[in-house]
Amino acid sequence: MKLLIVAVGQRLPAWAQAACDDYLRRFPPDCKVEVRAVRAEPRTGGKAPLALQAAEHERITAAIESAAGRGARRIALDEHGSAVDTRTLAARLKRWQEGGSSVALMIGGPDGLAPALLEGAHE
Repeated sequence: MKLLIVAVGQRLPAWAQAACDDYLRRFPPDCKVEVRAVRAEPRTGGKAPLALQAAEHERITAAIESAAGRGARRIALDEHGSAVDTRTLAARLKRWQEGGSSVALMIGGPDGLAPALLEGAHE
């Protein structure tokens, strides 16, 4: 299984990247994890939040399709979603791994994920 994490935003500072790298090494060897940051749409020029989200939607979708393919299971991580504890997340990861398809975790920018990404997400 390939687990892709796509997040809108800048590259992490070195200390945060080191912590992420340490955590990602803990995944089982048969679970390939890739983290991709996509550029946030500039918050200048008076653009409406929906326009900003739409531009980021395109970048997120392109990153998922190039790294995990069109058939990837898409999981939206959103502040309005359900809270998941560690055991539940581990069970979901196991279920996704047994399903055999790639999984993409989507993390939006300051304005969140576009409504179309939320509606099209499997979870």
